[in-house]
Amino acid sequence: MSKAGLIAARLLQIVPTFLLIGVVVFVLARLLPGDPVSAMLGDRASDEAVNRLRQQMGLDRTIFEQFAIFLENAVRGDFGTSIAFRVPVTSVIAERLPVTLALTGLATLIALGLAVPLAFVAGLNANRWPDFLIRSVFQVGLSSPVFYVGLILLTVFAAWFRWFPVGGYGEGVADILWHLLLPAVTLALSFAAVIMRNLRASVLEVLNAEFVDFARAKGLSRRVILTRHVLRNALISTVTLVGLHAGSLLGGAVITESVFAVPGMGRLMVDSIFARDYPMIQALTLILAVVVSLAFLVTDLVQMALDPRVAR
Repeated sequence: MSKAGLIAARLLQIVPTFLLIGVVVFVLARLLPGDPVSAMLGDRASDEAVNRLRQQMGLDRTIFEQFAIFLENAVRGDFGTSIAFRVPVTSVIAERLPVTLALTGLATLIALGLAVPLAFVAGLNANRWPDFLIRSVFQVGLSSPVFYVGLILLTVFAAWFRWFPVGGYGEGVADILWHLLLPAVTLALSFAAVIMRNLRASVLEVLNAEFVDFARAKGLSRRVILTRHVLRNALISTVTLVGLHAGSLLGGAVITESVFAVPGMGRLMVDSIFARDYPMIQALTLILAVVVSLAFLVTDLVQMALDPRVAR
């Protein structure tokens, strides 16, 4: 299959995923305790006002009619008006989505920057002191909860040394990176530990492969063997792992954004759940599902670049 065919097939797979997630989130939002109309108007609202708002929101119709209207509006990009913010849902998400994407993107870069070189050092020194030291350090990050790591970094580097802000997002590229560095490191530590362990195992497996022995027999230098043969083949499984953890990374962003008061999608999701903001919850879930699906598509494209056999 060509690259264009692969992209088209993956994009078509997003459609049933979108429909299935739409059904699930629509049903779960209705199962939340409480009434969105009461949340908007308060407990002292008159019955007339409650009934009028229920008609405006379509809550007086059958569940099937509500779902049909929900899908039709979602396809057009109209997710309604937020109950908590009293503005269109799309306008709020348009402000928050870039924040979360910047946070998770920076966390991924930091995780790869830490894990890839150290995994190769550990793999090339298997069962020696560099290997034991690297695995022990990363084990601490893997076993520590995200919120605990975040609180430690926030206390030490923001409250004590005051090298970083205690929260917020900032303005301008440099200011944004300064604000997001601690949250990104918090997300990256456990993610880097997972990548390092997987890549180390892949490096050891590739080093013992027959084609590497053949490359040595041909007289290729150690640098060429490691970069052209070992690195390229070992990264294939790691790329898959990074793509599969896209959802987990976004889930970790929910906690991290709450700890560091980052105005992103994760914190918005938590606030929307407590406010019983049905339109916002539904829109956030659908958009995050699409983002994860697109991350899988990027993963497939990177795998195809590393190993052309993937497209066959």
